[in-house]
Amino acid sequence: MSSYGEIFSDHVVKGAPEAKAAAQAAVDRAAPELVALSHRLHAHPELGFEEERARDWIGELLTANGFAVTPGVCGLPTAFVAERGSGPLVVGICAEYDALPGIGHACGHNVIASAAVAAGLALGAVADELGITVKVLGTPAEENGGGKVLMLERGAFTGVHAAMMVHPAPRERLDPVCLARAQLRVRYEGRAAHASACPEDGLNAADALTVAQVALGLLRQHMTPDQRIHGITTVGGQVPNVIPELTEAAYYVRSSTLADLTELEARVRECFEAGAVATRTRLTIGSDSPAYSHFRHDPGLLAAYERNALAVGRRFPPKEPADDRQAGSTDMANVSLALPSIQPLVSIGSGTVGLHQADFAAYAARPEADRALLEGGLAMAWTGVDAALDAVERGRLLSTP
Repeated sequence: MSSYGEIFSDHVVKGAPEAKAAAQAAVDRAAPELVALSHRLHAHPELGFEEERARDWIGELLTANGFAVTPGVCGLPTAFVAERGSGPLVVGICAEYDALPGIGHACGHNVIASAAVAAGLALGAVADELGITVKVLGTPAEENGGGKVLMLERGAFTGVHAAMMVHPAPRERLDPVCLARAQLRVRYEGRAAHASACPEDGLNAADALTVAQVALGLLRQHMTPDQRIHGITTVGGQVPNVIPELTEAAYYVRSSTLADLTELEARVRECFEAGAVATRTRLTIGSDSPAYSHFRHDPGLLAAYERNALAVGRRFPPKEPADDRQAGSTDMANVSLALPSIQPLVSIGSGTVGLHQADFAAYAARPEADRALLEGGLAMAWTGVDAALDAVERGRLLSTP
């Protein structure tokens, strides 16, 4: 990594230059291990709630650098909390490390996890001087399962005053749009019959989903531009000459806020109910994940991160009209409604290749991704330094309920 000492004069908070220099030194020392961790995670992708190797590899690196690591917190075997320091201001850094089925780390969670460790090591090295406690929270199953929501509900974030993470992307951005999201598991049960000899004896569960999909397609005419409905059929029958008695599907419903999501989800459920009514099949709707909320980006932390990201060499391109349309969802948003939080995007140089594409997974282990994790981690650490040493900001965070 290059030296950033020349920018310290821009920070007038007493003690910040020395603390930031020490934080940078910690990242510099650990840079080879951090990059190796990212590549190791990338080469061994694990699905949500199955991230046993990731939990261990991340925990080992944190333990080797003075953190007390507690695995299996909140009743989640692949979650962990790593802690260093004992100051009253508690800064949380969130690590994600689950992958996607079939396309591995096409969301770049190997970069997220390694950047979180970088920020943790940097802040941990100056925790006593800053009067802070650093917590790196290992949060499983962001893609599907809501690990952070479960950890939030079960107390892992209790006492944390600020939470940060960075997410890889094609373009750098401070405040990406995050939609609230509900996940639906749909099941139709009908009655099998010979599709040629006695079709009148069957109740076609696949037809029920077809009716529902037609209704959903018609519903889209009445949706606002920020709303999304998309899904897949996971079970749709066995052979063409047997009327399907069981059909299952997985669907996501998204909207700009939780309130709007509740209204849209009700209409989506009615579309699925229409399929059951039309085919006289039995409908069950469940979910494998808690709902994800919209994101509340904390202005104070975001301003500090922007200043520090620019200082370490990150650049934020002008906002384009399409940026707000390129919205996903994250369980970090639920954390943001509970305490001051940020999740900026760091570019890994993928150009027009977006998230959840196989080609994006390839970019997540290239040199620009390595640089993004080191610089994103350092920018988060420097943001923590600013929060700790600025009396006004420190007081604000400490007073947050």
